[in-house]
Amino acid sequence: MKKWVGGSLIVLSMGVALLYWGARELVYEVIGHQPVTASDKPAEPAKKAGVLVDVALAKEQRLAQQVTAVGSLLAQNATTIRAESSGRIAQILFEEGKAVTAGALLLQLDTDLLKAELQQAQAQLNLANSRAHRAQQLRQQGFISRQAQDESSSERAVAQAQVNIIKTKIDKSEIRAPFDGVLGLRHVSVGDYVSQGAEIVSLASLDKLQVDFRVPERYLNQLQVGSPIHLQLDSQPDQTFQGQVNAISPVVDEQGRAVLLRAHVPNPEGQLRPGLFARVVLDLAQLDAVMVPETALAPAGQSQYVYRVAEGDVAQRVEVQVGIRRDGWVQVSGVQAGDQVLTTGLQKIKEGTALQIRSDTQSPTPTAQEG
Repeated sequence: MKKWVGGSLIVLSMGVALLYWGARELVYEVIGHQPVTASDKPAEPAKKAGVLVDVALAKEQRLAQQVTAVGSLLAQNATTIRAESSGRIAQILFEEGKAVTAGALLLQLDTDLLKAELQQAQAQLNLANSRAHRAQQLRQQGFISRQAQDESSSERAVAQAQVNIIKTKIDKSEIRAPFDGVLGLRHVSVGDYVSQGAEIVSLASLDKLQVDFRVPERYLNQLQVGSPIHLQLDSQPDQTFQGQVNAISPVVDEQGRAVLLRAHVPNPEGQLRPGLFARVVLDLAQLDAVMVPETALAPAGQSQYVYRVAEGDVAQRVEVQVGIRRDGWVQVSGVQAGDQVLTTGLQKIKEGTALQIRSDTQSPTPTAQEG
């Protein structure tokens, strides 16, 4: 009896063991895991990902320092042509708005009366010449005094002067262009009687214009004749015109604390006109500047900051001073050429933020300004 009971217990124990191992293997098959053993190492926690950002390299660039000003275009030569003598207008020989060359005849006053006066004066001169010649012969023969001969010579000189005066009046009846240029609108018509000094028409040379402008006195030591300027006009906003400084005033304006400059601007195609308002950009000294994209700036209050990539790919906040802006880039102090600066995701960044750099593709390099 005892042997039977013992055998039954052995069989039962083996059945329980087989049932346990079968169930264990079934569970592993369902959940796809192997049993954890004491030799297995615990899994490390996943590393936290940084903020995804783009970066650009700070670049050293040689730039021309610039100062901006405003001014108005002026013609180098411009005048209002006026009548030099009184008279009736006989002919108008020009067209409004047309180009003329120096010496071109523009207007002719009536000279009939002057020509008659010239004939009379010429006759008086001929008579005075004859008398002076006869007086010289009589003086040589001793028939008249030296005083009588001198009086005769004086009469001849007066007659000659009168002829010259009338000839000058006739010359002044012809009004000519004093220089090459473009005529404006006329103020007279044929048949008008004009007095000396009456306005006839304006004339301006347009092949080269000039612009006067002022810059603050702090730039005085950097100003020099020949410095390039760039002009932009409201009338032609898509174009930039070039020129150069021609003269610098020796006196500083006490009220505005500014220096007056005059620059010449070539105008070979005649696109510019005197009187146009101009924005002037003056190139000053060359300087070496560290440039970053404008998108790297992170303003805070009155200050400007950039975030650069520090060791371990973390953000480092750097306060910078902003200078010249050029083609989407800006001059800054506080970072070095070659530093990586963040250009996106700045609103998510603070000091020490972990970074995940998406790309180091650089923005276009700022255009160098050579003087």
